[in-house]
Amino acid sequence: MEIKVAGKKAKIEVSDEVFNRDYSESLIHQVVTAYLAGGRSGTKAQKNRSAVSGGGKKPFKQKGTGRARAGTIRSPIWVGGGKTFAAAPRDHSQKVNKKMYRAGMKSILSELTRSERMVFVDKVSVKEGKTKEAVKFLAKHKMTKGTIVVDEISTELVQATNNIPNIYITDVRSLDPVSLVSSEKVIVTSAAAVKIQEWLS
Repeated sequence: MEIKVAGKKAKIEVSDEVFNRDYSESLIHQVVTAYLAGGRSGTKAQKNRSAVSGGGKKPFKQKGTGRARAGTIRSPIWVGGGKTFAAAPRDHSQKVNKKMYRAGMKSILSELTRSERMVFVDKVSVKEGKTKEAVKFLAKHKMTKGTIVVDEISTELVQATNNIPNIYITDVRSLDPVSLVSSEKVIVTSAAAVKIQEWLS
């Protein structure tokens, strides 16, 4: 299929397999959920009686002290002892194979293209890295919140967009489903479109 390049008379040829695929809500949901779950740390942890240090020796003799018998100071009923039902680190990641992940990304990109939320440009013009250049570029494409996808992130682009809220810059290698789904608009350069097709084809 052919896609018009914004601000140009020319069009670029893109793959139907990547940018004109059938929409699959269930697949997109699964891919996005798995991506978010993979970002959870799951680092909550407590020590049970076997993990608490010390307590190798019986604290006092079994009989004759008038106290309740005790075998270790690591017991949960002792101050400083282990936790009865200790929380353990948890792996929140969900399994999504490479084929499913790529299919989900294709479905997202295709839906963005169909709904005209994806704009293809020849390049992002911020030669001097000035914020006013980026503001002018975004205004031209009527974008206030979204993602700009480039083939390679330049220092000038980072400097120009650093102080603009709700604008996310990424290259193809770091492209993820959550940033695409949450974007009101996605701007993709021609060079980035080629790399996306190489990645997902």
